[in-house]
Amino acid sequence: MKKILIVEDEPNFARFLELELTHADFEVTVAYDGEKGLEWALEDDWDVILLDVMLPVISGFDVCRKIRKVKNTPIIMLTARINVNDRVLGLDCGADDYIPKPFAIEELFARMRALFRRYEHTEQMNAVLNFLDLTLDLQARMIRKAGEIIDLTKREFDLLAIFMQNVNVVLSRDMLLDKVWGYDTEVETNVVDVYVRYLRKKLDDTGEGTYIQTLRGIGYVMRS
Repeated sequence: MKKILIVEDEPNFARFLELELTHADFEVTVAYDGEKGLEWALEDDWDVILLDVMLPVISGFDVCRKIRKVKNTPIIMLTARINVNDRVLGLDCGADDYIPKPFAIEELFARMRALFRRYEHTEQMNAVLNFLDLTLDLQARMIRKAGEIIDLTKREFDLLAIFMQNVNVVLSRDMLLDKVWGYDTEVETNVVDVYVRYLRKKLDDTGEGTYIQTLRGIGYVMRS
């Protein structure tokens, strides 16, 4: 369950958000001033912070700046201030999005989903994947086997990354072709077989099992 922190000093509006988010299966906590909101934002991990601008004690802009000094938590600023300069200031303070009040709750949910996708993609891109004695660093685009670097081409690396992101998931040739070569590619599906052979040649030890198993008539899988 995703955790949401609402920092909003208007009780009725805060309650409205809390009820809507709770109904949508989020775990919700509400802070009613900037000082408490900042304290809770820093002491716990949140999937998104919904932050009002006009807050008692510490303004939403200052709360956002202080959070950004130490954490990457997604922040959506919510405010009745619709001046362009205020929006620019909110984004420059480190907010990921800025929604003027009033707004439809469906729009807020849509923007939250977009944020979740963006952050999840970033986390995946920065991930280090492990499978048996293989370690794959997506950001450095480096693969090690038992600590030794294995030299892979771009396509070989991308194909191996898909397998390591989907351990125990059976992947058809069409799925692999789409993910690695692109949906509109004119390459035939048998190119997947060719690149799987390339990977096996570079990764597998002679006389030992293979990292990538073939399921005849279906596709391939990495099994833990």
